[in-house]
Amino acid sequence: MDILITGGAGFIGFHVAKSLLERGDNVTIIDNFNDYYDVNLKEARIKELGNHNNLNLIRADISDHNAMDDIFKNHKFNKICHLAAQAGVRYSLENPLVYEKSNIMGTLVMLEMARKYSIKDFVFASSSSVYGNNKKTPFSEDDNVDHPVSFYAATKKSNELMAYTYHHLYQINCTGLRFFTVYGEFGRPDMAYFKFTKAILEDKPIDIYNNGKMKRDFTYISDITDGVLAAIDNPFPYEIINLGNNNPVELSYFIECIEKAVGKKAKKNMMPMQKGDVPITYADISNAEKLLNYKPSVKIGQGIEKFVEWYKDYYGYSQCKKWKN
Repeated sequence: MDILITGGAGFIGFHVAKSLLERGDNVTIIDNFNDYYDVNLKEARIKELGNHNNLNLIRADISDHNAMDDIFKNHKFNKICHLAAQAGVRYSLENPLVYEKSNIMGTLVMLEMARKYSIKDFVFASSSSVYGNNKKTPFSEDDNVDHPVSFYAATKKSNELMAYTYHHLYQINCTGLRFFTVYGEFGRPDMAYFKFTKAILEDKPIDIYNNGKMKRDFTYISDITDGVLAAIDNPFPYEIINLGNNNPVELSYFIECIEKAVGKKAKKNMMPMQKGDVPITYADISNAEKLLNYKPSVKIGQGIEKFVEWYKDYYGYSQCKKWKN
């Protein structure tokens, strides 16, 4: 298949592209390599993909309608896997206009390209953030998600509505995947596990919000990648599907797993709950199991151990010296 991945230099996009390339699909990546976090990490992901003959990299902004139109005129895609987005709950409180451009306009442009160029299969990234302060657990796709508590979450809810409209009007097959706290190798430096690992290795304190009493349904990247590929391979008219681990763990235990993998205890700053945060995320994955044969298998301790091993190797850490970038 000829598959377009937006955000292919990003964390999830990179892993999805890698899996598709390894199984022999033709992959085109569109990414603008923005500087929300270290661009060198994005470049390293692309380098890790290697020199595949079936890989095409385009550096462009998905919200640029004219640029996208030029690309789609010159390339034939069977499917779109739209993973590009401005990520981060807390940053969306500081800079919401960036989220409007990337997450809302960018998604609208991609849907327009699917319509204009008759691409029938459209898989896109949503987020567990849409559930807000949902009181019922586990979170089900049937739950009401009309009360987002961050602008990031509002943009993701908007993406789901836009995709439904394009499905309804133009019969585009749209599958939205609500990701639950994805972690793993080549991850995002703004995520807590990444920050915690760095701080512990450098003997610096970590900030722990809500006294570590929050729970998250941490989901390892290989499980998420399996779910995304299954969604690409099995188009539905319109579906929203949770991709999580169905096993939330308390933040304090999560930190213990990082301490064990690093081999050092963390210095802890206990902090109050942050705006935009929620006390728990917990995925009901029965829909994913039924529709995608989705079976997450990586336990939190195992996943963190893999991440820390990658982290030490990538940043050249050793006991004899501090950091080498």
